[in-house]
Amino acid sequence: MKTDIEIAREVELKEIDEICKNLAVDKYDKFGKYKAKLDLSYADKKKEGSKLILVTATNPTPSGEGKTTMNIGLSMALNKIGKNAISVLREPSLGPSFGRKGGAAGGGYSQVLPMDEINLHFTGDFHAITSAVNLVAAILDNHIYQGNEKNIDPNQIVWRRCVDLNDRALRNIVIGLGNRTDGVTREDKFDITVATEMMAVLCLATSMEDFKEKVSKMIVAYDYANNPVTVDDIKATGSVAVIMKDALRANLVQTTENTPAIIHGGPFANIAHGCNSLIATKTGLGIADYVVTEAGFGADLGAEKFNDIKCRLGDLKPDATVIVTSIRSLKYHAGMPLDELAAENLDYLEKGFKNLQIHIENMKKFGNNILVAINKFASDTDEEIALVQKLTEKLAVKAIETTVFTDGSEGGVELAQNLVKVCENDNEFNYLYDEKLPAKEKLDIIAKEIYRAKEVVYTQKAEKEMIRIESLGYGDLPICVAKTPYSLSDDPNKNISAKDYEITIRDVRVNAGAGFLVAYTDNVLTMPGLPKEPNAYQIDIDENGEIVGLF
Repeated sequence: MKTDIEIAREVELKEIDEICKNLAVDKYDKFGKYKAKLDLSYADKKKEGSKLILVTATNPTPSGEGKTTMNIGLSMALNKIGKNAISVLREPSLGPSFGRKGGAAGGGYSQVLPMDEINLHFTGDFHAITSAVNLVAAILDNHIYQGNEKNIDPNQIVWRRCVDLNDRALRNIVIGLGNRTDGVTREDKFDITVATEMMAVLCLATSMEDFKEKVSKMIVAYDYANNPVTVDDIKATGSVAVIMKDALRANLVQTTENTPAIIHGGPFANIAHGCNSLIATKTGLGIADYVVTEAGFGADLGAEKFNDIKCRLGDLKPDATVIVTSIRSLKYHAGMPLDELAAENLDYLEKGFKNLQIHIENMKKFGNNILVAINKFASDTDEEIALVQKLTEKLAVKAIETTVFTDGSEGGVELAQNLVKVCENDNEFNYLYDEKLPAKEKLDIIAKEIYRAKEVVYTQKAEKEMIRIESLGYGDLPICVAKTPYSLSDDPNKNISAKDYEITIRDVRVNAGAGFLVAYTDNVLTMPGLPKEPNAYQIDIDENGEIVGLF
């Protein structure tokens, strides 16, 4: 089969004016021939009867199992059967694109285009976020240098600089070295852009006014009396808003079959809340009948955060959930070696089905309307597909074989038809916990109900932060857990056979602007590193100006 980029280059793209015309959208600014920034007003009003579908997944193998591809294929399949559907996705980060995991524009015959631009600089949103974060950092350090009017304790600065690349050397640094005029010397850290609170605020704001209000509340440090110091306190809110003016608007592109796609915001789900922007989702609900959205990594991360954070803060109610799985991932989570996953093995598959079973049970805690999409790989056998369908049926959920990677919309027609039927029923949506519960109780519920852990253990640092959070009045915020995506536990090497394990919380941070707490498990890093052989080694531009080596 052709590579993703070869398939992408064979697609006859429609100019973005035509895509907008088909959507009855006339308030937009073109960003070249095939991209546009949509007016914020489209997020103000939901179209009557529009349906919101969440696409999530079982825990993936290290290379991913096709959740984004399924989202795109499903949106195209809905259009193929005569529905007015749109795909709503996150923007890819440069970190994975040049690192190991690769891009996030789908694959095969279910991609969003132009895929090379989307996976690289796109419309510059992430550059704006990076600049806004680093502007706040510069103003903060300058405030301290120029007399420290707010009595900021340099040992209690929580605002970090960022870059949208995997750069482990920036995890722990010292700044202000040199002469006296070079600033105040202190330890500092970098996060990857997609893990920053600025990204979360972009994704949870509903207007420029709301964005500015959220930015103003972001905590940058604590003073010597342990009072929080905010972005507004150091007079940075207005400048941030100016930098982010265009980035706040959702981006419109198209798929390999010219289905419209909105791509906006991109927090990671393992170290952030993992959902595209509220503006993007609400814009979709304002202009289409079926909005197919997604949340990063497995349902234990992205889907839980989508429901408990994004839906809660954005007043959304999904109408159905599609759980993407693959024969490969289920065998992998039973302990089958990665290099043997292509071989048929019904014993490993049945054992690994428990991973899918747990995700189905977990999603039933949020709503009734659930489908399973089996992302078929070439190595999958009919016996393996039939076994997963049989086991899923016992849980009163239908599992449907899909081939959207190789067949585009045609490979998702059966899934689309079943989804339309499922959406006719009330989803009876619920949150997992009451946000007014103490922070520790909410973490207990997530760990035990979703991760199936025995208990939560806190380090001394985390205990201290919990006390401060409650004393400052932030304890009633939702919880965003940062943990590995490759296991239900906080250990990527634990598969579904592990029992009686503990979840360790090493630190807790307040995202006062975004409106949630972040609990960091024992082994999570907010600045990834590059592998020994990163994707960057393969990427280049040929003599014709074409990008090569990009997927």
